[in-house]
Amino acid sequence: MTAPAPTIRLAVDVDARPIAVMSRCLIEVGLRGWSWSPERVLSALHHREHCVAVAEVNGEIAGFAIGEFGDDKLHLNLLAVAGAHQRQGIGRALMAWLEQSALTAGITEIQLELRATNQVARLFYQSLGFAFVRTVPRYYRSEEAAIKMQRRIGLEAASLPPQLIEKLLNKIK
Repeated sequence: MTAPAPTIRLAVDVDARPIAVMSRCLIEVGLRGWSWSPERVLSALHHREHCVAVAEVNGEIAGFAIGEFGDDKLHLNLLAVAGAHQRQGIGRALMAWLEQSALTAGITEIQLELRATNQVARLFYQSLGFAFVRTVPRYYRSEEAAIKMQRRIGLEAASLPPQLIEKLLNKIK
């Protein structure tokens, strides 16, 4: 039986606590403190440069993403999918939704960090075309290293190689 397709929408205030709990249990697990508390998620919901999206399946929050928009970059702060809904395309759907939002805003790059020990997340982002940038020691609460990754999007990501551009220009002359 195929899992139902998720509905992706902008988060609302009532989603702040479930998002924060998912962050604590799925992303921040094992780290001291609680960085993405309900108050911080609520603040992101109301901040004009943040986009908080949730994926619902049968009326239940199955996943979420929080991105911060800059002038030409989208920084993915958090992405998580509940265990019962993993490997059903929800993470990909959330990323596609955020990418479309970024493209609409004229953004050409997505950046993110992930825990260096999270090989599953690293493989997921690599499958989406993200490339390793560098490792940052003690990034997470001065305890754990992070891996920074990035991906170009839009027309600039699909630009032609210089040799092909030169060949096409020679044909025009």
